[in-house]
Amino acid sequence: MQSASPLEPSDQTASQLEHLSFARMTKKCPDAQTELEKSIEKIIDVFHSYSVRVGHFDTLTKMELKLLIQKQLPNYMNNQLKPGQIDALFKDLDKNKDQQLSFGEFMMLITKVTIATHEHLHHCGEGEGQHQHQDEHHHH
Repeated sequence: MQSASPLEPSDQTASQLEHLSFARMTKKCPDAQTELEKSIEKIIDVFHSYSVRVGHFDTLTKMELKLLIQKQLPNYMNNQLKPGQIDALFKDLDKNKDQQLSFGEFMMLITKVTIATHEHLHHCGEGEGQHQHQDEHHHH
């Protein structure tokens, strides 16, 4: 049996590493999750609920991305997308050009939407006090 190169972990080794890091993360009781941890887990769950539909179970096809945006981001993105923009968006997110989005590539979209939403909430709340940070910056 041929051993894997020491510089490149075998599939089995990579799988063990992923399992170990996940096991380390889940040692806490799930009930002890913070709001941010719950939100992170929810993003992962939503990604997987769409990624398993077609092709590789851990990537999004263009159609899966379109469906995810329509169903999960209707107020943030869907109404702003014109025909053909999904193609452009997918092409922009698909950094390695493999015609599918990894979770990391998908997270670039979530990051952009989150930043845009943060800015939007600041503009919506101006003068009305609707959006304020929990701990405003205090100048001494």
